[in-house]
Amino acid sequence: MAGDTSVVVESQIPGLDVRRGKVRDIYDLGDELLLVATDRISAYDVVLPTPIPQKGQMLTRISEFWFDWLGDSVTNHLIEIIGGVVPAGLEGKLHGAHAQLRGRTMRCLKTKVVPIECVVRGYLAGSGWKDYCRTGKVCGIELPAGMQECQQLPEPIFTPSTKEDVGHDENISFDQACDVVGRDVMETLRDRSLDIYRRAAEYARSRGIIIADTKFEWGQLRDELILIDEVLTPDSSRFWPVDKYEAGRDQESFDKQYVRNYLTTLVKAGRWDKTPPAPELPPEIVENTAAKYQQALSMLMG
Repeated sequence: MAGDTSVVVESQIPGLDVRRGKVRDIYDLGDELLLVATDRISAYDVVLPTPIPQKGQMLTRISEFWFDWLGDSVTNHLIEIIGGVVPAGLEGKLHGAHAQLRGRTMRCLKTKVVPIECVVRGYLAGSGWKDYCRTGKVCGIELPAGMQECQQLPEPIFTPSTKEDVGHDENISFDQACDVVGRDVMETLRDRSLDIYRRAAEYARSRGIIIADTKFEWGQLRDELILIDEVLTPDSSRFWPVDKYEAGRDQESFDKQYVRNYLTTLVKAGRWDKTPPAPELPPEIVENTAAKYQQALSMLMG
């Protein structure tokens, strides 16, 4: 990736239908999928017009790292990362598109997606902090009185949410999640998600990163529940530097919160109302955001 300054906003694979999410393009190969991490970035559920160079490649490398780090203890959907050589059997399909897919595309098993976001929180931040300020609880889970913003929780908590194609995901109770997919499934996903978070957070802290919270996605492949999508990246998690952490205030971060903070200044100044079209990002915001992703990658992988 060194020296590569290419930007992919929308991937194009001739002959294959694409479904474009906020930041990723998904191609259906039958029993497999190609998940292309573009350089698009979103905030407040709006895709911004300014891409972050190499963002997709960096996030893909972080997901690959975690899938490998979790190893055989957690089955996942990753078959391979599309690298310097077109995978056998895909030569015809990827002809002419390989260059833009390289390093940012996961070839994955196709599963039946569980329609619940499995969120694990280790610190009181974001919507959890707002919920706590209103109710003293997070997603119905009672917490001690007098906690501060971004304070570490007594123990990690599992707070599922809906998985919406349009608009905001909505926090729901564990019982509500059980009503959607069944109690046996949710109990399994809760226990697995909490276990992965605890192990990953311990490792990341040893590398100088606090994983404040994260979300996991799971899919069903025949009778097995497997980990899918991206995992433990700065886009699906809050990453904070250990050496800058202090409870009681907002934190510096390695994730796109940096971009949100910039956009918040525009909202407060009346220059944007959180609806499309979003404003262009200044060059220094783009450069600093890319540097934060790169720093997170470097710290995790050593």
